[in-house]
Amino acid sequence: MNQEKLLPFETSLSLVVRTYDIDFAGIVSNIVFIRWLEDLRCEILVNHLSIADQLQNGIAPLLIQTKIDYKKSITMTDKPMGTMWISKLKAFKWFVNAEIAIDGIVMATAEQTGCFIDLTTRRPVPVPAELQQKYLEYDQI
Repeated sequence: MNQEKLLPFETSLSLVVRTYDIDFAGIVSNIVFIRWLEDLRCEILVNHLSIADQLQNGIAPLLIQTKIDYKKSITMTDKPMGTMWISKLKAFKWFVNAEIAIDGIVMATAEQTGCFIDLTTRRPVPVPAELQQKYLEYDQI
């Protein structure tokens, strides 16, 4: 992602490889990438729609789909950086994209789809207006 303009809700985190993240082949296990994506998604929400606000409104995000393309292996001594952004926002669904890179070399890309649900009914609800408004503002930057 060599772009000067930030993508909508773009968030980056230094990701830590733990000893227990390594599988028998000596590389980071695929399941660890799922955890890193969760960390990135949570960071977006921390910055744009707090858990307290979600609970007050009786809603929570729900992950529907995850797709990961593993391009290169990550090892114990690597220092990966994860970046995630909202690629599309619809009335009832959100779509995020992510890259995990080391020194600018993309090791994996991911796409996730989700929605928000009412915590009482467990049924989908519209994406919060606050997020929709912020998303629209990125087009004006």
